Amino acid sequence: MRLKPNKSYKYGFQIAPYIVFFQSNKERLKFQKICDLIQLGYVRKRKDGILEYIISRQKAIIEFLCWIKPYVIIKKQQVALMEEILKKKETINDSKDFSELMQLIDKFRELNYSKKRKRHILTP
Repeated sequence: MRLKPNKSYKYGFQIAPYIVFFQSNKERLKFQKICDLIQLGYVRKRKDGILEYIISRQKAIIEFLCWIKPYVIIKKQQVALMEEILKKKETINDSKDFSELMQLIDKFRELNYSKKRKRHILTP
């Protein structure tokens, strides 16, 4: 889940939900088989040789979460929170609603490990 500063958006930030799977290019054929089964995103190869399968359309993310939800063991909190964020995103009426959404996004980001996370001061 990315919250990117963007002055062209109403509250100054773009909300970009996404789900990404990573795999070494050495296992490209096996990874491609899995991606072909899912058919909700696209594969890209990074400069470091890692393949990424990215699901970024909100409708596709919701569909994927519905598929996997009964089987998730490790990231149950992230699945539930992502669903909550996507629902909340559709009901933003004012800066108070947007502020609540930003807090949910911060909570989501804290659940996921990241070496390169950038910190932004989030003020709508």
